[in-house]
Amino acid sequence: MLRYVVNRIVSLLPVLIIVSIIVFLIIHLTPGNPATLILGEEASPTSIHQLEEKLGLNQPIVVQYLDWLKKMVTGDFGQSVYSSEPVTHMIAANLGPTFSLMVFALILTLIIAIPMAVIAVWKRNTILDPIFISVSLLGVSIPAFWLAILLVLIFAVALPVFPVAGYVPLSRNFLGGLYHLFLPAFILAAVETGLVARMLRDGMLEAVNQNYTKTARAKGLTESTVLLKHVLANALIPTTTVIGTMVAGLMGGTVIVETIFTIPGIGQLLIDSIYRRDYPVIQGVILFIAVVYVLVNLIVDLLYTLLDPRIRYD
Repeated sequence: MLRYVVNRIVSLLPVLIIVSIIVFLIIHLTPGNPATLILGEEASPTSIHQLEEKLGLNQPIVVQYLDWLKKMVTGDFGQSVYSSEPVTHMIAANLGPTFSLMVFALILTLIIAIPMAVIAVWKRNTILDPIFISVSLLGVSIPAFWLAILLVLIFAVALPVFPVAGYVPLSRNFLGGLYHLFLPAFILAAVETGLVARMLRDGMLEAVNQNYTKTARAKGLTESTVLLKHVLANALIPTTTVIGTMVAGLMGGTVIVETIFTIPGIGQLLIDSIYRRDYPVIQGVILFIAVVYVLVNLIVDLLYTLLDPRIRYD
């Protein structure tokens, strides 16, 4: 197991290097000059040149990348050109709201998706099955920003049930924090529930007529027991991959939701940094999201050994 983990981590390094190159080039090749944005359009060319030299923007792009990569390997993502604050500190300060939103959205997704899939398989020969397929396709197709605006208009403006914006740390007020996070978390969950429920349903349909389920029924077990104890447990194995991808995707998906609900998380930090053309912060946030993505996929692979004892990484 340890050897497998080490090999996987080593194999992820080229992926992260390629991601860093792409992010660095895309950001630095886009029009605009951070020095001009910081000093203003009325700044003199001499002042702009001095600030470019101070920030290292006058160096060749290859030199800039290698210098940034050397610092990044040591855990130094640089400093914000706008506030001079270390990028790692900014990410750490904004990680709490994003992590809370992700966990809450994941819990809501599983609470909704698993019962939906089980009921759809249990009533697979009734009208509920095509209804489930339509609802799941609708959930996958609805854009998150459109759903967010719609629910804000309904449940925050027309019916003031939830706050339209803001964030309360869970450490300060747990129930108040959940109250503020419910609507944005539900929006993220609604987008992901359709895919998770559909994958879980398909996996359960493949297992529902296998020999081990027929044996369980022959022993006198009820259909609900067969579905929950045998069919669902085996269908969770392929669905775990989708859930893992969803967890990593939620961090990127929170960008839109955090912006709409003004939640001070990683997504809001990324949007603000793009407006300011704050190169180090943009690069650090995107690379951080990429690291989370690859690590979550590694954890999902390791979870297979817990869900299925037959799987061994030796």
